[in-house]
Amino acid sequence: MDSRKSILLVVFLATLITLALGQTRVGFYRTSCPRVETIVQTAVRSAVNSNPTIAPGLLRMFFHDCFVNGCDASILIDGASSEKTALPNSLLRGFEVIDAAKTQLETACPGVVSCADILALAARDSVVQTGGASWQVPLGRRDGLVSRASDTASLPGFNEPINALITKFADKNLNTQDLVTLSGAHTIGTAACVLFSYRLYNYNNTNGPDPTIDPSFLPTLRNLCPNGGDGTRRVTLDTGSVGNFDNSYYRNLRNRRGVLESDAALWNNPATQTLVNRFLGIRGLAGLRFNVEFGRSMVKMGNIELKTGSQGEIRRGKRKNETGAIRRSNCCAEVIYTEVKPAPFKEKIVGIYKNLDDASTTNHVNPMVRADVEEAKNLENTK
Repeated sequence: MDSRKSILLVVFLATLITLALGQTRVGFYRTSCPRVETIVQTAVRSAVNSNPTIAPGLLRMFFHDCFVNGCDASILIDGASSEKTALPNSLLRGFEVIDAAKTQLETACPGVVSCADILALAARDSVVQTGGASWQVPLGRRDGLVSRASDTASLPGFNEPINALITKFADKNLNTQDLVTLSGAHTIGTAACVLFSYRLYNYNNTNGPDPTIDPSFLPTLRNLCPNGGDGTRRVTLDTGSVGNFDNSYYRNLRNRRGVLESDAALWNNPATQTLVNRFLGIRGLAGLRFNVEFGRSMVKMGNIELKTGSQGEIRRGKRKNETGAIRRSNCCAEVIYTEVKPAPFKEKIVGIYKNLDDASTTNHVNPMVRADVEEAKNLENTK
């Protein structure tokens, strides 16, 4: 056997082993869809240029997808009680970017590229578009078939204690360094006032601010989020370099200017504080390069609870809208309405209520949907 045939055999066997082990790999679509990365990158660049808030939105969407039943694009699925409707996901943005990329890919290579892989690439490209370093993204994920709002309890919370955050990351085979590294994504993020204003006015029912906030920073936050003001107003999480993907987020933590309680907690815990200092290059500690470590942790997170091989599907959804017309919705699960005409209001609301799994599910859904559910209960009681 000549050397060329030997090399081809090794590559072939390596591919089979990768598939058998259920692993992703770089270059998965090299022959089946060689333009996949270019197509996704173009879609992300266009969207971010038009609306810079799309970049942190896509990055956060990937994080929220991976932490709930693995990186399987279940966050994209429509439905009255899907992950998308859960309260932690109610402000996610960028769904249209994934669909735009999928539409182009279905033209270039139909039925080949999963929505899960598109989302993984889009998260990487969002970092690049905001000045961060690129990394190679292993591909080969398949799309999940299940999406439940109730499963989002596994998402790390904005006000959870540091030990709870460490545990939730460990449950996904991510260590404390991954926690500190991936939290650095907040360098391009924003948060609604409602998520942290309690720290400014009535922390732990003290009628005062969180004492760990830098006193000179407190007036800035209070001006942005007045007591009793608009809770939906968004505030940047990195006051050092707004919209730039860099390590200034860690300087904010050191200066006690973390906006979310979960961010501030990274400085208030000795183990995570040491990692923050390593990202800042403090003398006497082994330094960590944020751009390098972020890519590594993203690859690690991107391998959570993989669906590969024959698991899941390559989603190619089509659905009818309420007038009966077929509309492409490539990265959403297939939803076929049985009624061609819009259902009367009462039947619609009751339908939403009946589609929810159980009473506990309603605690995690979008507030607007939850209001509909309560309305449904009242309607049911008046029958």
